[in-house]
Amino acid sequence: MGKTRETITKTSQGTTRETVLKALFIALHVVLCYLTIRLWNMNITLSGLPIIIGAALFGPVAGLEIGLIGSFLAQILQYGFTATTLLWIIPAGVRGLTVGWYAMKKHYTMTKAELTAVVIVSSLLVTIINTVVMYLDSVIYGYFSYAYVFGALAFRLLSALITSVIYVTLTIPFLQRKDVLLYGRYNG
Repeated sequence: MGKTRETITKTSQGTTRETVLKALFIALHVVLCYLTIRLWNMNITLSGLPIIIGAALFGPVAGLEIGLIGSFLAQILQYGFTATTLLWIIPAGVRGLTVGWYAMKKHYTMTKAELTAVVIVSSLLVTIINTVVMYLDSVIYGYFSYAYVFGALAFRLLSALITSVIYVTLTIPFLQRKDVLLYGRYNG
C-alpha cells in the first residue's frame, strides 16, 4: 500500500511539473515571438527554442501542444484571428512534433549530433511550411508576388540553418540538466 501511494504521488507530481513546464514553454514562445527581428518577408527569432526544449523533454504530443498553443496565442495577440491564423500555427506544431518524435524514438537521450540533425530538419521543415503558408496567405488576401513569396527562399533556408546552430547551442545546457527540470534535483 505504501509503495502504491508513493508511486501515485510521484506520478501526479511528474504530471503537475510537466504541465507547469509546458505552460512555461508556451509563455516563453509567445514572449520570444515579440522579440523577433523582421526583415522584409523573413523573421529572425528564437521563438522555436521553448518548443524544441519542451519536445525534447516530453515528446511529440507535448511538442505539438507547445508549438500550436504558443503560436496560436502569439498570432491572436499580434494579428487577431484571421482566415489564415490556423495555417500560420502549423509550422510551430510541426517543429514540436518532429523534435518530440525523434526524442521519443531515442528514448529522450540524444547525442549532440542527433539533436543538431533533428533541429536542422525541423527548422528546414518550418521554413518550407512557412513558405507554403505565405503563398496561401498571399493568394487569399490578394497580395501574391512570386518575388515576395519565393524570392528570398534561399536566404530564409540559410537563416534556418544558422538559427538551428543557435537553437542547438542553447538547448544542450537545458537537456544536460533535464533532471533538474523534470525532477527538481541534480544528479550530476
